[in-house]
Amino acid sequence: MSDPTIRVREAARERGLSVDVRERPAASSLDEAAELLGIPAASIVKTLVVKRSDDTYLFALVPGDRAISWPKLRAAVGVNKLRLPEPELALAATGYERGTIVPIGSTTAWPVYADERIVGTRIAMGAGAHGYSLFVDADDLISAYGATVADITVDRA
Repeated sequence: MSDPTIRVREAARERGLSVDVRERPAASSLDEAAELLGIPAASIVKTLVVKRSDDTYLFALVPGDRAISWPKLRAAVGVNKLRLPEPELALAATGYERGTIVPIGSTTAWPVYADERIVGTRIAMGAGAHGYSLFVDADDLISAYGATVADITVDRA
């Protein structure tokens, strides 16, 4: 499939997940994307692919107004070491380029860890391709992926 948003839509449908994929102008930052979409930065959720020391991965869902807390995420996962992989490793692990990564339709269904602050909200996130955003109810996404919900973030500096 040449259009990654098709993969996202099909994967969402397979999991019974209702998503709205919208095209938007290119944005150079999360704050710019939020402005273009007319939503607060907290409503955009960054999907970070995180590498474990055993060469497996996980997804961390982080509200746009927050940053990942490595100590909190390590505690939630129960490991001593985690790191962000190089862009080529993230692409190989998910099938998506950085800036477009989303657990929906990932080439491997890695475990998902969602920050507790997204519970009960409608969120925007990557849609598998640059220039697109996906809207979904966070609770439905958490349920569809059996995500672990925990406090995994800190205020963005």
